[in-house]
Amino acid sequence: MNSVRELLALHEGRVAHAYYDSLGYLTIGIGHLVDERKGGKLPEHIIDALFEHDLHEHANELFATLPWVRDLDPVRQAVLIDLYFNLRRNLLEFKATLAHFQAGNWQQAADAMLDSRWARQVGKRAQRLATMTRTGEWPNE
Repeated sequence: MNSVRELLALHEGRVAHAYYDSLGYLTIGIGHLVDERKGGKLPEHIIDALFEHDLHEHANELFATLPWVRDLDPVRQAVLIDLYFNLRRNLLEFKATLAHFQAGNWQQAADAMLDSRWARQVGKRAQRLATMTRTGEWPNE
């Protein structure tokens, strides 16, 4: 052992998920406290880096699963990326919505999207995405 990094990693461990430390506080990585009860948090640049990672990972998975999504206009493509980011592979259960997207039936796609338990759970998010689907325009808010 020849560095403080190695020593700390040995003592703290390297954990790729949230866990409770020996005092019961949420921690991640190599002893990084994220439990707000103890003043823990993620730095903004880590939040941004994690978001970029997740966005690319989920978009690429969506494109690999439903290659036709790449051919949509940017707004409607964004709607499906948003849905996939939120639902992951459960988006594939939205068979009618996806069929209408693929066929370019925007009103029906939006209606099918809103006719779901997901839409009732997420409220304004569903309304915003449905409007984007119908209009092909980015929201003003």
